[in-house]
Amino acid sequence: MKTTIRLIAIAGIIAFLASCSNEIEPGLSYNSYSYASLDQDGGNWKTIYLTSAAQVPVAAPADPTSQSYLDELAALKSASANPTADQMDRINYWSTNGVIRWNEIARELVAKYFILSQPNADGSYSFPDPAHPDVYPFFPFASPPYASRAYAYLSAGTFDAMISSWYYKYQYNREAPSKYDASIKTSLPVSDLPSYPSEDAVMAGFSRTLLTAMFPLESAYLSQMAADHENSRIWAGVNVTSDIVAGDTLGKKIAQAFLGRAKADGMGKTLGTKAQWDSIVNYWASSGQPHWESLEIPARQPLAVNFGHVKTWTFDPSLISTTFRLPPPPAVGTTEFQTALDEVLDKSKHATKEELDIAFKWDDGTSTYSPPGHWNAIASPYIHDAQMNPLRAARVLAYMNMAIEDAGIAVWDNKYFYYFPRPTNENADVKTVMGVPNFPSYPSGHSGFSAAAATVLGHFFPAEASYFMDQANEAAMSRLYGCIHYRFDCEDGVTLGQNVGQYAITMAASDGAE
Repeated sequence: MKTTIRLIAIAGIIAFLASCSNEIEPGLSYNSYSYASLDQDGGNWKTIYLTSAAQVPVAAPADPTSQSYLDELAALKSASANPTADQMDRINYWSTNGVIRWNEIARELVAKYFILSQPNADGSYSFPDPAHPDVYPFFPFASPPYASRAYAYLSAGTFDAMISSWYYKYQYNREAPSKYDASIKTSLPVSDLPSYPSEDAVMAGFSRTLLTAMFPLESAYLSQMAADHENSRIWAGVNVTSDIVAGDTLGKKIAQAFLGRAKADGMGKTLGTKAQWDSIVNYWASSGQPHWESLEIPARQPLAVNFGHVKTWTFDPSLISTTFRLPPPPAVGTTEFQTALDEVLDKSKHATKEELDIAFKWDDGTSTYSPPGHWNAIASPYIHDAQMNPLRAARVLAYMNMAIEDAGIAVWDNKYFYYFPRPTNENADVKTVMGVPNFPSYPSGHSGFSAAAATVLGHFFPAEASYFMDQANEAAMSRLYGCIHYRFDCEDGVTLGQNVGQYAITMAASDGAE
């Protein structure tokens, strides 16, 4: 299965400001489906960050025989009787698994905010300020490290939110409204999954709250998308208002818990300071060793120098500098290094059309979903085709995206430990076919992200495991074909990503779902 990645090109400040309204229109075509399983025991699965599925309390719903619930049924019957054309569009848009849709929305936001700032008149660069997100350069700069973290929080949090939703659904066991009043018109399949709280409202409340914190300029847009998601369930006749209100409240409170983790995970220090940048540059300049240098004019500060210190999800952070610290790359000047550099130079002059196509396919540069987002786009159709319920869908994306971020953290630790020069640093004759990332070479980030994602996806979709790993290896080699990495950058990045992926799989194997 191959997925076409839709890119958003943002040109200039004026275009960006114009796009800050509700103009993002994600919408790969998916069909609604009946869930392959309901996972009635899902409320007992182990959560990722919450202490338990019941950490956030949800009050008991009104009895189905109560007058208040009968009034809700009557209101739902009226609201779903004759949906307008616009309402049907929204019902159909949200008719598939909402977990997939919110992931898609996050990818579009990453593409919108994955933009490098321009240099100031004095040759310096300004950086996004979360306290003033609407001041250029706009917050956030959705680089691969930032993107991997956003996808991980959205996915891990949604999984915990779905576990909590399932816990209360089966505790209260209130059936779908149309099972109490068969005259209610429904526009979507009605399952045997209890309706209170609404799982769609839980994910809408969670996603709106979480993504607004990560993309603050999109508050109005995200609120509208969440409202559309929740209203679509009423227009479709599958949830009453109290289902929605309880779900939205639960999702919002779980998002706030995850945002508490985010405030303390170290990401706020990832950028580094001018003093730190100067110290790094001066250290390597005085070392006498070949090292990476920014080739941008004027020179740009290295990206995310402290990302290697961010809190991990699937293993103890202490393993970053031990288990996941790679052996050193071939020393510059050795025969092994020169062979690798000569290969890059040869690709810059004689790459085949197939190799160039692969380089462009996996470029994932600015104004795209980023390398982590590319793998989310790959995963979504498999989740849909397996007809996973939202709990199962969230589980796949949670472990995949936690592994992706953790692989990125491990990669970045190695990058700034070795500070290894890129091919373009060592031979000016190397001409790349894509932009040269502004950070050290070893190992390849794309290779680590991709191998971690492929390893986890292969666990959940074993029949496609070889395909996913083939794609990961292709993604890794694309960086050689693009002439921005040596072969050993790519191969060692794959090994690192695979090792991280195994930790995520081990974690998944003990969560009670298998």
